[in-house]
This record gives sequence, C-alpha cells and structure tokens, in this order.
Amino acid sequence: MELSAFELLSALFILVLAAVVGYEVVSKVPTMLHTPLMSGANAVHGVIVVGAMLVAASAEGPVRIVLALLGVILGTINVVGGFVVTDRMLEMFKRRPGDQPGER
Repeated sequence: MELSAFELLSALFILVLAAVVGYEVVSKVPTMLHTPLMSGANAVHGVIVVGAMLVAASAEGPVRIVLALLGVILGTINVVGGFVVTDRMLEMFKRRPGDQPGER
C-alpha cells in the first residue's frame, strides 16, 4: 500500500499540529495539576498499548510485525514509567513520621 505525496504530507501536517497543540496545552498546566494530568495520561497510554497489540496481531510481514511489537514495548515502557513518576510525585505530599501539621 503506497501513500501518495498528498496523503504523506497530510499525515505529517497532522503529526506536527498535534505536537504543537499538545506542547501548548501541557505547558499551560499549573504545577499542582501535573500529578492528576499524568494519571489521566497513563490511562490514555494504556488504551494506546491495547491498540498497538491489536495492530501487532493483524500485522503481516516481518517488518510490520517488528514495528508493531516495538510500538507495544515502547508504549508499555511509557505507561510503567508514567506510573513510577506519578508515584514519586505523590510521595512528596506524604507526611514523614514525627512531622507536625503546619511545620513545612
């Protein structure tokens, strides 16, 4: 299946537009909302991993299978890493033993 030059240019335009819009939206998020935002993003990435597994299941040919499996692996690393970072961020808000309320 060959892509025409117009289709390729359209796909590239959508990719660049999505990157710019995503950067602008995330850069405007206040610091206190980053943890809930990351938790929501991890849920979305979980859906993306499921989609990548469906693509891997229907892939034909060795190159497509390898690329699909690479997508599953990278998506899984992204989800796990996101949850690790979210957990570390939530640890910052826990009280240590012996801390009094209002001592910060």
